[in-house]
Order: sequence, then structure tokens, then C-alpha cells
Amino acid sequence: MSKILIIDDEKVIRSTLREILEYEKFEVSEAQDGEQGLAKLKEEDFDLVLCDVKMPKMDGIEVLDQAKALEKSPQFIMISAHGSIETAVEATKKGAFDFIPKPPDLNRLLLTVRNALDKNNLVTETKVLKKKLSKKFDMVGESKPILHVKETIEKVAPTDARVLITGPNGTGKELVAHWIHQKSNRSANPFVAVNCAAIPSELIESELFGHEKGAFTSAHKQRAGKFEQAQTGTLFLDEIGDMSLSAQSKVLRALQENLINRVGSDKDIKVDVRVLAATNKDLKKEIEEGRFREDLYHRLSVILIQVPALKDRKDDIPLLIEKFLSDIAAESGDSKRGITKEALAKLQEFPWTGNIRELRNVVERLVILGEPTISLDDIKKYADY
Repeated sequence: MSKILIIDDEKVIRSTLREILEYEKFEVSEAQDGEQGLAKLKEEDFDLVLCDVKMPKMDGIEVLDQAKALEKSPQFIMISAHGSIETAVEATKKGAFDFIPKPPDLNRLLLTVRNALDKNNLVTETKVLKKKLSKKFDMVGESKPILHVKETIEKVAPTDARVLITGPNGTGKELVAHWIHQKSNRSANPFVAVNCAAIPSELIESELFGHEKGAFTSAHKQRAGKFEQAQTGTLFLDEIGDMSLSAQSKVLRALQENLINRVGSDKDIKVDVRVLAATNKDLKKEIEEGRFREDLYHRLSVILIQVPALKDRKDDIPLLIEKFLSDIAAESGDSKRGITKEALAKLQEFPWTGNIRELRNVVERLVILGEPTISLDDIKKYADY
């Protein structure tokens, strides 16, 4: 049940609004002035506030202003018998959902209340999803190599510098890209990832830059590419070492001029995108052998981040296993499994050629097949080494 707070110095208005809202099955509280209303907001969580503008002690705009600074701020609908366009504009600028004149029209009031509550729910859901996403891409580890990566991210993330992320498969290069995006000034905007190795060479240009209707046989309608989809956000080009030379030349132009052309069009489209790239290949060797453009390499590698292999950060394995055990328990709805010190020590001895991805798979296998507390015997039975 949604909780609504009515802040108004007129008892008749408060009683009328309470009666209407309680009939609609809302939980309603009252405050007779701005100071009392703000005190209630600090003590309790509300989903919505109906707030008068003109009140003694503290007016509604000041209540709104101070409420928006609270850790958990509800939606506000301002109401007033002395409303003006200027007041409505000021309230909206300070974060009010809407402004309704007194006496309020019943239908408009209820519609506005429902819309405000819907928005509040969306805001809450978005915060929860962002928190889950942030947890999903959490970078676990306290070893010297991973601390160096974290420090570099902290320095480079607030800038718009391009970053080339290198390292073996399974080390978490995409995780690094997500961290850079989440800590950047573009974090509220799209993060678009493209696996260049997974897209056929004849389709990579259409995927990146889009195409016009009729540009090729299967182009039945106009389509925006990944550069446009990532507008004002971050574009992550994973496995860029597998990109065709023709696509590389177009990416180079996009980076140099911030302009792209859809396949089948000569029209320039301006883009504002931060590009992050990753590869498990030695691009300098690829350049020597004519498979990668040197000028594109220098455009992409303003900052270089080398993600260490798991064999180079074995001190982090217990922390990673602890995270995987928690994640697997949350995903399955089961209680979290334990693991013995002997089992942990054995897992730290493995070479982990598949890096963190391989470790995650082995931990999941041990959870499924092993005992409630994973033992050394479970490692010997179910691990591949």
C-alpha cells in the first residue's frame, strides 16, 4: 500500500484529501505546516507528498527543496489556491512532479497521484537494477596487479579518454569496461557492447554504423547502428583485433571526426560516444603482419589497461570463490555453501588457463555436485585438474 503525506495548513483541505485517498486504499498521514511535514519526512518513508505552497513557518517550495536533499525523497505534487505560472515553473525546476490548483479537480488529482506513484516505482526499480548491475560487475581482489587496475580506472573514468583493455580470455576485460563507464560522467547514458569476433565480417559495418533500407538484400528497413545507439554514452568494442580492415577504416574516421555514415548512405551523422576497446591479441604483432591499422591502434590506446591473468593474482582466488558462492546461492535461492581451507588451498594451486571464467564454472560445478561444505575430496572428484 502506497503511503501519502498531506502537508497543508487548512484542516478542511487535509480532511477532504484524506477521505478521497483513503477511499482509493492509500495509507495517509497529515502535517499542519511545513516544519511538521519535513519532520515526518525525516522520520518515515513516504511514496508521495501532496504539499500546499502558501503555509506559515515554512512554505511548500522550501519543504520541497529540503526534502529533495534527503536520502530517500518521495514524489511531490504541489497544490495552491494562489498558484501562478511562475510558482509552477519554480516547483517543477526543484523536482515537483506536478502542480494542481485549489480546489483540486477529483479526476485530475487521482490521475496525477497514480502517475506520480508510477514514476516513484520506476525510480525505485531503476535504483535496484543499477545496484544489482553494479554488484554483477563488481571487481573483486586486493592483489597488487588488480589494485593497479582499479587505481587506473579511478583516474581515467572521469575523463573521455579512449582506453584499450588487453589481457587473456576470461580475465574480465568487459568488467573493466563496465567499471570505467559506471564511474564516468556518462554513467546515466547507454553502455553498448559489441563483440567484433562474433559478427561476420560482411555484417560488422552494418552492426556498427547502421544501414538504410535497401542497402543490401536483407536490409528491409532503416536501422541505427551501435554508434548511434551509444549516443552520449559508451561504446565497448570487444575483441577489436578480429575486426576487418574495411571496418577499421570507418571506425578510425568516427574517432577522428565524430562522424559516421550508415551503409547505403552518404549522409554524415554526428556522434558523441566514448569508445573503449578490448582484445586478447598482441595488436603490435597484428600491425606488423598487416591485419590491424597502426593509426587506429594509436587512436584507441590513449590509455592502456592490462588485465592480469588469474595465475598472476592467486591471492585473490579465495575472495573470488567467496563471491561466486554468494552469487550462485542468490541465483538459485539456496543457502550459501561453505568451503574448507584445504579445498581453497588446492584451488589456489591450479593453473587456471581459462582464468576467472573457468574458476566460476568450477565453483558452480562443485556447488552442484559437492557436499554442503565443499571439501578437498570434492575438488579431487569434480575439478578437472
